[in-house]
Amino acid sequence: MTTVGRDESGAAPFARLRRLAHARAAVPSAADERCDLCAEPIPPVHRHLLDVQRRQLRCACRACALLLDRRAAGGGHYRLVPERCRRLADFVLDEAAWDRLGIPVATAFFFHSTPAGRVAAFYPSPIGAMESLLELGTWDAVVAANPGLAAMEADVEALLVHRARGAREHWLVPVDACYRLVAVIRTHWRGFGGGERVWSEIARFFDTLREREDACPSRTT
Repeated sequence: MTTVGRDESGAAPFARLRRLAHARAAVPSAADERCDLCAEPIPPVHRHLLDVQRRQLRCACRACALLLDRRAAGGGHYRLVPERCRRLADFVLDEAAWDRLGIPVATAFFFHSTPAGRVAAFYPSPIGAMESLLELGTWDAVVAANPGLAAMEADVEALLVHRARGAREHWLVPVDACYRLVAVIRTHWRGFGGGERVWSEIARFFDTLREREDACPSRTT
């Protein structure tokens, strides 16, 4: 299995998500964010569209998000990133299965890439999201043990696995949440082991996922 040293976060989407990671207490400002489709001002917390071919996130105002809240509405070019966030409490992934995935760190996310025609695996790093190529049979074995993964929306929804520091968490999340985690790690990582600040921020990120799970609607968008 080959690990590709490539930053997939994208400069503009990463900058937006990094600001979002710090924006919980911020006062919305029209100068801070604008919709990437119509240029209308938007608040710090907003929906995202995925440019499927370029694999880039675009910020969307409420009107554009509603307009593209259908699979065919974006003409196959844009997909609205869903909101649902669900912890997979009974997920089956033992140590041997994890080792076979070939991820070099303890946290990673997986999604089906329509342009590539396969499942892609990425892991957060201090320099961005790095891709690790999967063997098809390895991923198929994970899906066979966890049939619920078949319902994961291509391109815009991901399996997020977190095994660092003894954690064993498995989440079905919007893909923008994964890149938000990438932004947290890239922003706060210090030195070889990251430093305690980054681990505090990672813990806060997963606390936020739990809050979102309670608040999110059950529908996929």
